[in-house]
Amino acid sequence: MTRFSITDFVEKTKEKDRGEGLFELEGDRTLEINLDGSVWTKMGSMIAYRGDVKFTREGVLEGGAGKFLKKFVSGEGTRLTKAVGKGAVYLADSGKKITILDLQGDSIFVNGNDILAFQDGIVWDIKMMRKVTAMMSGGLFNIKLEGKGMIAITTHYDPLTLTVSPDNPVITDPNATVAWSGSLIPEFKTDVSFKTFVGRGSGESIQMVFKGKGFVVVQPYEEIYFQTQ
Repeated sequence: MTRFSITDFVEKTKEKDRGEGLFELEGDRTLEINLDGSVWTKMGSMIAYRGDVKFTREGVLEGGAGKFLKKFVSGEGTRLTKAVGKGAVYLADSGKKITILDLQGDSIFVNGNDILAFQDGIVWDIKMMRKVTAMMSGGLFNIKLEGKGMIAITTHYDPLTLTVSPDNPVITDPNATVAWSGSLIPEFKTDVSFKTFVGRGSGESIQMVFKGKGFVVVQPYEEIYFQTQ
């Protein structure tokens, strides 16, 4: 059993200022945002903050109604909040591991459930996977982010990135797929199916097929998405 005095416990677990700028990791499961302006965050991910910070739901922001509507129609529950002000904001999402990516004019698709935060100024849009909506409970949607700035994504355990090339496509489980390069548009197919024999699913395994040139990020965990009412 690990035991600490109060003084030792505070010293061991207190925040560390690493001077890394806007996005800074406190361990590998908590994100500190050194806010001086505004950032987008996943609704419900704020666990603490200090300073003068206000949070506004994306659905009521100017110009945000269209994106909010697409998320509502998609059946997914994830929504965004804009944090505005000056201070420190701490984010986490169900103990998932956090990775910070610095976009340098490139683009990436991220599963809507796996985006934690991104800098205001990055161009973003909701992309619904219409073909898969009727095939999975609740369907799937993702967010396309492009431009310059930092984003934070989450994974259950360590992410694995697979390279996609014209002669070497990658097939993934949608529930384990976290992100992929902006140059790729996945196709979907069903396979009747291995999962039937191991007692999982409805007898059809839905797969994402990535062809072309780029990468796809997966996690060693299958998230289950539910239809929201």
